[in-house]
Amino acid sequence: MFSFRGDGHKIYLQLRKQQDINSIKELKETEEVRSFYESLDSRTLQLARFRMIKEQKGVGIIPIFVTAIPWLLFLFSSKLQKFLFKDGSMLWAVFAFLYLIALTLSVLKHFKEKAWTAFHLEIIQDVLADRGKNFK
Repeated sequence: MFSFRGDGHKIYLQLRKQQDINSIKELKETEEVRSFYESLDSRTLQLARFRMIKEQKGVGIIPIFVTAIPWLLFLFSSKLQKFLFKDGSMLWAVFAFLYLIALTLSVLKHFKEKAWTAFHLEIIQDVLADRGKNFK
């Protein structure tokens, strides 16, 4: 079923529809990840948590990249216009198309990485909390 509401709503609909919770792929995957993290010792989990936090903070580089490119192009706009629009060339259309594709893919990658990092970080923190480890 196609929906713009996201994965959270999709899982809710699957839970309502199915009697067997274990047949939902996303929940099975989550359980596998959690089981793996539960098999690790607390020190290793704490180290993994630190790396996840680093990853979560470092994911912000992609939006900087996305916002910096237009400014770079603006600096060279007169030379860029002469090159792209010379002799009625359609080079500008190819450039614009490739730029929009790169922009879209980098934004999608950014949010996907951010979501997976949050997913793993939350599971790690949950496992550590179950073990009674304090973390902030």
